[in-house]
Amino acid sequence: MHIEIDSVRWRGTVAVAALGALFATLTACGGPASGLARTGGAPAPDGRTAQSPTAHSAPTTDPTRIPGVGTRLLRRIPAHSRQVVAVYGEGANSAESRLVLYTRRGAEWHPTGSWPAHNGRHGWTTDHHEGDRRSPVGVFTLSAAGGVLPDPGARLPYDHDVSAYTPPADWDEAHQHDFDYVIAIDYNRFPGTPPRDAGRPWGTDKGGGIWLHMDHGSGTSACVSVSRRAMEFLLRTLDPARDPVVVMGDRAELAA
Repeated sequence: MHIEIDSVRWRGTVAVAALGALFATLTACGGPASGLARTGGAPAPDGRTAQSPTAHSAPTTDPTRIPGVGTRLLRRIPAHSRQVVAVYGEGANSAESRLVLYTRRGAEWHPTGSWPAHNGRHGWTTDHHEGDRRSPVGVFTLSAAGGVLPDPGARLPYDHDVSAYTPPADWDEAHQHDFDYVIAIDYNRFPGTPPRDAGRPWGTDKGGGIWLHMDHGSGTSACVSVSRRAMEFLLRTLDPARDPVVVMGDRAELAA
């Protein structure tokens, strides 16, 4: 879990290999700010959506397509997928985004939940590298979850490990709950392994440890963050039998 979460890296000296692997995964998603398979690549939770997720998405005239997603990425969504998490970035250099869950019924896609979200603090990229503070644009499978808190009823395999997902003690309070719940985005990782797995099939320079995780109110190092209520909803809804994937990027790249 090379967490591309927030900005600051753990400055302590790691004395054992196990802690080294943990550090590799935690540094991807972040810490406090300082100043597939390969298919492409708080503020406090919103009270309204936390109580009852509402459908909110770009208008579309074709219900057989994911709104706002052009042919380039749409054709990378596996034909058998029946759940798509779409992350609509507000701009190429913006950390603000919106996450919408779509479920396919028959040939048509229907929004089933929508929440404000954050992405990499520097925005988005089609060529992600370690430390660029940008989230990768693309389509990626979602195959594993985990976190500090006990399994809330997740359908994805859930790795409950307090020591593995607890942020370093020197991260500020705003970031101490980032990894209470996480869902691994299968960018540069081995799908199906726990989110904390530090394997990087494309090499460390391409980054990794990119997750959906709990929001702390600002941009991340590359992950996508949403409220606790949103994470609980996603964990209880995303179903391996429906082959869930995430399609993510700024709106211009998504529409291309």
